[in-house]
Amino acid sequence: MMWGSPDELAVWQQIVDDFQQAHPAIKVKVDVSDWDSYWNKLKTLYAGGTPPDVFAMDGPLYPDWAGRGVLLNLQPYVDKSPGLLDGMYPNTLETYRRPDGFFGLPRDLQPIVLFYNKDMFDAAGVAYPTANWTLNDLRDAAKKLTKDSNGDGKIDQWGFSPDLWDMELFWSEAIWGYGGEVLNADRTKTTLAEGPARDAWKYIDGMVRDDKSVPGPEISAEYGSDPFAAGVSAMTTIGHWAVPDYAKLEFKWDVAPMPAGPAAHATSVNSAGFVVSKDSKSPDAAWEFVKYAVGEAGQKRLTELGFAVPILKSIAESPTFLDQKSVTINQQVFLDSLGFARAKPSFRGYDEWASAVGDGLIPAWNGEKTIDEALDEIVPQADEALSKNQ
Repeated sequence: MMWGSPDELAVWQQIVDDFQQAHPAIKVKVDVSDWDSYWNKLKTLYAGGTPPDVFAMDGPLYPDWAGRGVLLNLQPYVDKSPGLLDGMYPNTLETYRRPDGFFGLPRDLQPIVLFYNKDMFDAAGVAYPTANWTLNDLRDAAKKLTKDSNGDGKIDQWGFSPDLWDMELFWSEAIWGYGGEVLNADRTKTTLAEGPARDAWKYIDGMVRDDKSVPGPEISAEYGSDPFAAGVSAMTTIGHWAVPDYAKLEFKWDVAPMPAGPAAHATSVNSAGFVVSKDSKSPDAAWEFVKYAVGEAGQKRLTELGFAVPILKSIAESPTFLDQKSVTINQQVFLDSLGFARAKPSFRGYDEWASAVGDGLIPAWNGEKTIDEALDEIVPQADEALSKNQ
């Protein structure tokens, strides 16, 4: 059971088909829902005492689920599978490592990079993004690429359209790039409005409010919350999970590294994984599927289908990933980004904390509050979410 789009269902069905050919005695049913429906359905299944054997886990939410005592400790299985974890990118493993063992394993790697519409850049005579771009370069280019095409007084092409709700896709990178922190080290205090972090918010707010090169959430919603895919935005920041859908777009596009801030070069990396229910009636069979999905055969197939950056370095650095046939883009950018990537924070109460922050930002992006007013209200609410989950 997992979240995803119909395309992702097709990807995982192919992997399941491969697995069942190798393990004909094990039958696997794939169940894919959209993000919100997935978590609601999962909670309902647990409440009814019928949890799935294997289900997908988002890194930041993992501590909550592991702390509930509902996940199977996979460490005994890992111990009986020598070499299974060898060659995995270390930062993916650390997300799922707990003092008493692994209660889940990573299935993919998702560093956030800059996607850009080459046709829009060409039409505006703006040079493509490079590995040397800074956040100032991003802002300058976004202004040049924002326009009112028909002269009716309304912007109909934006230079940049990141998701401004979730930290993963842009604002955590900006905060880190300015030298700030989202949280303190032990995850007991929200620091995203302190010192240089607030400077990062002023930078983002300037693009939304002053430059008008970044659409707010209400405008983005008019384009399915993805103006880039809709062909009305020149740039966005997102992970490799978007590549299969973007491969169908009619315009030419490519990727570049996240631009560097004035204090640091940083991007976010997250890792979805698989976990097994502690109450599974078929734990051995469930483990066999998890082991297949994170192993060489499963990871190679996942990579061939273009869904993600593989967790195995040997496959990530091979033609299987770098020379994918589905789309011609600079796949090396995703691997190079791991050199300056920071793991998306993972802690108990993440969902409640993220909602306090993301929802609290909406009035600022919609022009109902200043960014300072929004941040001053967000911090105590976010801190309350942290204190409740210590």
